[in-house]
Amino acid sequence: MTDIPAPGAQRGTAAPFAALLLAVLSFSLMQTMVVPALPDLQREFDASTTAVSWVLSAFLLTASVATALLGRVGDMFGKRRVLIASLTVFAAGTLLAALSDSLALLIAARAVQGVGSAAFPLAFGIVRDQFPRERVPVAIGLISSTFGIGFGVGLVIPGPIVDALDWHWIFWLGLVVILLGIAAVTAFIEESSVTSAGRIDWAGVVLLSAGVVALLLAISEGKSWGWTSGGIVGLFVAAVVLLAVFTYAESKVREPLIDLELLRRPAVLTSHITALIIGFGMYGAFTLVPLLAQTPSKAGYGFDASVTEAGLFMVPMAVTMLIASPLAGGIGAALGWKLPLVLACLIGVVGFVLYAGAHDTEWIMYVGSGVLGIGVGFAFAALANLVVSAVDRSQTGEATGINTIMRTIGGSLGAQIAASIVASETIPGTRVPAESGYTTAFVMSAIALGVATLAALAGPGRLWGRAPAPLTPAKEQSRSAA
Repeated sequence: MTDIPAPGAQRGTAAPFAALLLAVLSFSLMQTMVVPALPDLQREFDASTTAVSWVLSAFLLTASVATALLGRVGDMFGKRRVLIASLTVFAAGTLLAALSDSLALLIAARAVQGVGSAAFPLAFGIVRDQFPRERVPVAIGLISSTFGIGFGVGLVIPGPIVDALDWHWIFWLGLVVILLGIAAVTAFIEESSVTSAGRIDWAGVVLLSAGVVALLLAISEGKSWGWTSGGIVGLFVAAVVLLAVFTYAESKVREPLIDLELLRRPAVLTSHITALIIGFGMYGAFTLVPLLAQTPSKAGYGFDASVTEAGLFMVPMAVTMLIASPLAGGIGAALGWKLPLVLACLIGVVGFVLYAGAHDTEWIMYVGSGVLGIGVGFAFAALANLVVSAVDRSQTGEATGINTIMRTIGGSLGAQIAASIVASETIPGTRVPAESGYTTAFVMSAIALGVATLAALAGPGRLWGRAPAPLTPAKEQSRSAA
C-alpha cells in the first residue's frame, strides 16, 4: 500500500463532495425509476409479468457483480478513473435503454446500467482518501443516505413523466443526470495516490459472480417459478456450492479478490450480517407502501392513489433520510458507530409498527414513512462508517462493496418474500390482495429489524462512549502487514 497524502486532502471539499453526491444519485435514481413504468412496458411489449420483471432482475444481477469487482479494481488502480469508467458504461447503458424498441434490448441495456453500482464503494474510498478526517463520517453518511433517497424519489418522479411523455423519457432524463455526474467527477475529483498493489483474481471474479448471480436469480424469480420448483432449488444449491468453493479458493490465493481476513474482523462481520438483516426488513416498504396506497378503497383499505400520488407516500422517507444521515454521522463520530446502528434498527421497528397497526389512515402512513426514513438514514450511515473505520484505506472499496452486496441480497429476499405474503391471499372474487397480507408483511419487517438490533448489539465495543480513533497511516501499515 502506498500512503502519500492525497492531493485534494487539504483543499476545499464542497465541490468534490457535490460531485460525488451527483454521481451516486444518478445510479440510485435508476434503481427504481423504471418500477412505476413496468405496467406500461408490459402492455407496450405484450409481455408476461415474468418477462418484464427481468427489467429489474438484469440490473440487479450485474450491479451485484460490479459492486464487488470494481470496488477492488478502484483500490488497485485508482478510484477516480474507475469511477469515471463505471459511470461512462452506466451512461452507455442508459442511452441504449432510451433508444430501446424491444423488451430484449431494454433488458440488455438494464444489465449494462448495473455497472454503475460501483459508484458507491468508489465514492466511499475517495472520501476517505481525500477529505479531512473530521469530515469523513458525515460525508460517508450523506453518500450512504443517497442510496435510499434515490431509491424512494425514483418511485415518485416517473409517474408524471410517463403520464406527460412516455417511458423512454425516464432514461433520457436519467442520462442527463449521469452525464452531469461524469462531468463533475472529472472536473472536481483528483486521483488519489492511496492504492494497493496486486492483480485481479479472475478465478475469484468468476466464482463470486456466478454464486451471487445464482442466489439473486433464485430470489428474484422464486415467486414466478415457484419457491420449491427444481429450477429455484437448483439455483440455491448452486449458489451455496459456488460461494463455498469461492471461499476455499480465496484462502489459497496469494492476492485474492476479497481478503477473507477482512470478513473475520468482528466489526466488519457484524456489519455485514446486520446489513443483510436490515436490507431484508426495510426494503419491503419501498415497494409495498406505494402498492397499498394504489389499492381501491372499496377493498376496505387503500387510498385510490394514482401512480404519482402513491409515490408521494415515500417523500417523507427521502426528506428524513437526508436529515438523519448527517445527524448519525455526528453521533457516530462522537460516541462510536454502534449506537446509531442500534438506534436505526429500533426506529425502523417503530416505523413498521405504525405501518402494521394504522395503515388505514393516510397521515399515519406519512408519519410511518418519515420515521422509517430516520431509521434508514441512521442505518446506511452507521454501516458504511463501521466498515470504513475497521479497514485500511487501500481496502475501502473492497469492504464497502461487500457490505453493499449484503444489503442488496437481504433487500431482494425481503422484497420478494413480502410481495409473496401480500399476494398469497386475495379478497374473494377479485385479484386484489387481502389487507391481512400487508399487515403480516409489515410485522415481518418489524421482527427482522428487532433481530437486526440484536446483531448490532453483538458487535464489538460499548453501546456508547468515546468513538475509536481513526486508523493512522502507521496503524494501517501495521494491520496490512499482519
